Amino acid sequence: MQIRESAEDYLEAILILSKQDGGVRSVDIASMLGVSKPSVSHAMKLLREDGYIAMDRYGTVTLLDKGAEIAGQVYERHNVLTQMLEGLGVSPSTAKADACKIEHDLSAESFQKIKEYLHKKGTL
Repeated sequence: MQIRESAEDYLEAILILSKQDGGVRSVDIASMLGVSKPSVSHAMKLLREDGYIAMDRYGTVTLLDKGAEIAGQVYERHNVLTQMLEGLGVSPSTAKADACKIEHDLSAESFQKIKEYLHKKGTL
């Protein structure tokens, strides 16, 4: 499943927010990603039309299976890459920011090798 980087960021944000509070609203997503509410509204419309999310009449956003799968993959990549960078001595804030940039472009092969390496080291 191939989608745009920004859509991956929105799906990941929805996943993270749903783990924290359960009910995810557009204003929460805007705050987390540092984007405007109209930008979130537009993105939610596109994600809903493509079958990644559902929104109830109160505006609560829920990941559908297709969206949850992508969000889970992006979230795993983010966490593994953050952990790897921190293990190399990168500060937590820089590691998190850099992982966010890398997670979208890293090949599946390279990501798998990083996971295998961290498993061997016992840090994952």
